[in-house]
Amino acid sequence: MQKEIYLAAGCFWGAEHFFKQIDGVTLTQVGFANGHTDNPTYQEVYTDTTGHAETVRIQYDPLRVGLSFLLQMYFKAVDPTSLNQQGEDRGTRYRTGIYYVDPDDLPFINYAMSEEAKKYGLPLCVEVLPLRNFYPAEEYHQDYLAKNPDGYCHLPVALFEYARNNKDTRTQQKVQQYELLLKQFAAMADGETDTLALMANAAALIYETFHFWWTGFYRVVGEELLLGPFQGPVACMHIGYGKGVCGTAWKENRTLLVPDVEAFPGHIACSAASRSEIVVPVHNGNQVVAVLDIDSQHLATFDACDRHYLEAFVRQLP
Repeated sequence: MQKEIYLAAGCFWGAEHFFKQIDGVTLTQVGFANGHTDNPTYQEVYTDTTGHAETVRIQYDPLRVGLSFLLQMYFKAVDPTSLNQQGEDRGTRYRTGIYYVDPDDLPFINYAMSEEAKKYGLPLCVEVLPLRNFYPAEEYHQDYLAKNPDGYCHLPVALFEYARNNKDTRTQQKVQQYELLLKQFAAMADGETDTLALMANAAALIYETFHFWWTGFYRVVGEELLLGPFQGPVACMHIGYGKGVCGTAWKENRTLLVPDVEAFPGHIACSAASRSEIVVPVHNGNQVVAVLDIDSQHLATFDACDRHYLEAFVRQLP
């Protein structure tokens, strides 16, 4: 399981070397992104007429490091209030930017941006855009500082050590909990054919493991979702098709990750205490028969790691 994000952080020599140190990053490549010319050379980009930004393509394992952690590290390596300049490097090619390929990443990027902006009290100069294009730079730019340890870098050497020593312990702890959870539920589900009984124990197991605010199931009954087994405070009993996060996950037949429920169009506020949410469809063949709904009292609680394991979890339901 691999994901990608493209980060512009000034001169890509130092930026790539920084991101390579992070545990869970499995591949990096430097290149030029979101410009208006095809296959540019470094010399062409250096003229500042191509619209391209020096960018690092980052491939990572979301079961070892989450996007939220990567963005926290990104902001350690840039001055997000500086327009078209990082260190002594100036020009639009050195602008900062977060370019995503998965639209589901955008709410998490926006959340990270808003949290970072609070530290400065003014808008950030980091552009957030979908990746339109990316052209790898010439080979001599790849792993430049590994090949040239004394080469130019606008980042302090101490920052590389910082990246090596800091790990996404939150994600790694979740993986351990989920692995145990799957084994426990597999033992419960072995030989059991009553789906409702398994849903009841599934909700309890997740709730007791992670202490989320609310954990439960909504079952598809006709044209609506009807409240099923759950753990937590009183909940909405009926949710229409395509309504709120649960109804939308049913309609779109896909897992929805919502880092801030207030930012989700049409959010149904069953409880004001709910801040973030994940909804996972439950299938019988190709048909959605229920959804697993989990709410947290904290923002940005759920990510691709949760999606991976919870989708595996509901596949064990008969």
